[in-house]
Amino acid sequence: MKQYLRIVSYLKEFWKPLSASIVCNIIYVVFATLSVGLVMPFIDIIFSPAIQVTQQPIELNLFKLREYFTYQLNHLVLTYDRLDLLIFLCIAIVVTFFFKNLFFWMQGYFGATVEQGITRRLREKLYAHLHQLSMSFFNNERKGNLVSTIINDVRVVQESLSIAMYGVFREPPQIIIFTLILFFFDWQLSLFLCVLLPVTGILITKLGDMLKRESRIAQERMADVISVLSETLSNVRVVKAFRMEEFEINKFSQHAFNYFKTMRRIQWRKNLASPLTEILGVITIAIILWFIGKNIIQGSTSMTPGALLLYIGIVVQLLPPLKAFGLVFNSVQEGIAAGNRIMAILDNEPKIIDKPKAIAIDGFKEKLILENVCFKYETGEVVLKNINCEIRKGETVAIVGPSGAGKSTLVDLIPRFYDVTDGSVMIDGVDIRDITMDSLRGLMGIVTQETILFNDSVKNNIAYGHQEVGFEKIIEAAKVANAHDFITTLPEGYDTFIGDRGVKLSGGERQRISLARAILKNPPILILDEATSALDTESEILVQQAIERLMVGRTSIIIAHRLSTVQRADKIIVLENGNIVEMGKHLSLLSKSDSLYKKLYELQFRV
Repeated sequence: MKQYLRIVSYLKEFWKPLSASIVCNIIYVVFATLSVGLVMPFIDIIFSPAIQVTQQPIELNLFKLREYFTYQLNHLVLTYDRLDLLIFLCIAIVVTFFFKNLFFWMQGYFGATVEQGITRRLREKLYAHLHQLSMSFFNNERKGNLVSTIINDVRVVQESLSIAMYGVFREPPQIIIFTLILFFFDWQLSLFLCVLLPVTGILITKLGDMLKRESRIAQERMADVISVLSETLSNVRVVKAFRMEEFEINKFSQHAFNYFKTMRRIQWRKNLASPLTEILGVITIAIILWFIGKNIIQGSTSMTPGALLLYIGIVVQLLPPLKAFGLVFNSVQEGIAAGNRIMAILDNEPKIIDKPKAIAIDGFKEKLILENVCFKYETGEVVLKNINCEIRKGETVAIVGPSGAGKSTLVDLIPRFYDVTDGSVMIDGVDIRDITMDSLRGLMGIVTQETILFNDSVKNNIAYGHQEVGFEKIIEAAKVANAHDFITTLPEGYDTFIGDRGVKLSGGERQRISLARAILKNPPILILDEATSALDTESEILVQQAIERLMVGRTSIIIAHRLSTVQRADKIIVLENGNIVEMGKHLSLLSKSDSLYKKLYELQFRV
């Protein structure tokens, strides 16, 4: 419940439309009461026999309100013609219902601003918070879970808040006013009827407990559905290549069926609350008809036919707000389950943050040093051990080694995608943990084997992070990356949309656009992580030419399986099992008989 109340606190941000909605709701309740109250004089004017008014006027008295209003009504009937009163009542009924529905619409209008505003605010906050979280968080979370939380859980919370908001600001005033009117007509009978309300409350509370458990399961089931859908759409080529369509369909169907079963149980239990309340309402009306009808037949009550119909009408009008108010608890239980998942993300603190007195640096002047660097993941797996190396400005350093040696993890420490477990990474003598991440990452351009492009135009993908740059600069960067020629052949040139993850382009074309993006950034430190390993020979040559142009005048750190790409490096670092086992230039490493680098080289080139 605490987490749910945290979400409710967002209402403060929308206090103006919320206040307007409450005011409109109060006015709506007044007209709703009048619309029911007009039944009594209407019935009595038409169907009552000749009315005799007591000669002695009845003064307004809190304990004789019914007698006072009856006297005034009878006085009106005798004073004015019945047809004139009938016309007046008909007009009053139309006007009353008009304003009742007008203010019902208005409170819904302002209420929608609150509901949708909270939905937007929550989604924006979740999305912004995800961008602040560390890479380790995403390694441990399924993408489908996160998508489900932002889309589905926020929707559930919005629906829950909507019902709860109406349950607090609309239903109670109606219930209170209608209950007071019932006591005004017959306090003994009304007191008896109030005994039935706790029974309804207990039943709905039990249903709410079950709904809370089921709702939590439902959100997990939906996350499974979204995960399978996301993974399949992202890897549709692999699915088709391995003829796994039927397998994926069956897997999706199983998750969808699990979600269906859970939602069916939830719907069954939610739908049970309304019939239970209605059955109790019918029992209530039957009791009223029996007791009041018996008193009217026996002549032991002064209640007129209009008063009887009004009493029953109010009870009938009381049932919908009672039902809605009863559903509030169920809805809140669903909202709590979804709210817990939302807050679990928002409460997840980023592990990589700027220190309070972190400094901003504006360039790379001398050298990058890794000193006694150790790293292990949260699972406890040790990846790097006592790494010591120095990379001077302008040097090209290659990192090689067998798969799983820790190459990618090592370069991920430099832009602080992860923080070292022990030791330090320093730029120009300053520990990178003492530097703001924005200025640190501003020094670096990163090109990976898995090219990350967006479903946008070629121009916007190249200018990503530099949207203010001129078009001439974009073309210049594309030419340096050997991308300009193929871009001009696309249907709309630089304005061509390239599809999800650049699916409309070949691997080499995607990589060259990625390189153009790095060239446009013009970083002093360049990190290339297997940038050419997934390309065919022709594409590799074009990309390699672009890389060589990009590396001119920059400090470059290259990870490569293809050792032909690192032969001209100023320094080659050889990793094995998280340790630096060798370091030197290509020829010196090859000259050692027991060199791991030599073994890798001979294995690759079959020397």
